[in-house]
Amino acid sequence: MERQLDDRESFTAWATARRPRLLRTATFVTGDGGRAEDLVQEALTKVAQRWPRLREGNPDAYVRQILVRDNISWWRRNRFEVASAVPDPGRTSPGDAGVERRMLLLDALRRLTERQRAVLVLRYFGDLSEAEIAHALGVSTGTVKSTAHLALRRLRELAPELSELLAMEPS
Repeated sequence: MERQLDDRESFTAWATARRPRLLRTATFVTGDGGRAEDLVQEALTKVAQRWPRLREGNPDAYVRQILVRDNISWWRRNRFEVASAVPDPGRTSPGDAGVERRMLLLDALRRLTERQRAVLVLRYFGDLSEAEIAHALGVSTGTVKSTAHLALRRLRELAPELSELLAMEPS
C-alpha cells in the first residue's frame, strides 16, 4: 500500500512538472490546442499505467514517443478532416510582430507532413538529439536528418517571411 502511494506521488510530481512542456510539444506537433490537450492526457494515462517500471528509467523519452506515435495514428485515421485553429483575438494585440511570426510559423508547420512536423518540433522545440528523435519515431538517424532538411526547405517555401528564423540547418 505504501509503495502504491509513493508511486502515485512520484508520478503526480513528475507529470505536474512535465505537463506544460508536453502540452507545448503536442500543440506544435498537432497544430491544434484541443487535440494537443487530449493527446497529452492520453499519453500521461499510459505513463501512469506503467509508472512503476518507468520511474527509474527515462519516462520523458517514453512520453515523447507516445505523443508522436499517437498523433501519427490519429492523423492516419482522420487525415481527411481539416482542423483550423482560430486565434483568440482577446489574447493578442493588433499588429504584434511576434504574434504574426508565430501564426505564420504555426500555419507553415500545419502544412508539413506529420513526420516533418514531428522532427522539427522535437528537434527545435523539444531540443532532442537526432538519435533521440530517431528512437521516438522508430526511424534511423539518417531519416531524421533528411526529413529535417526537407522540412526546413519546405518551411522556407511556405513562409519566406520567416527566412531569418529558418536560416538554421539541422546539426
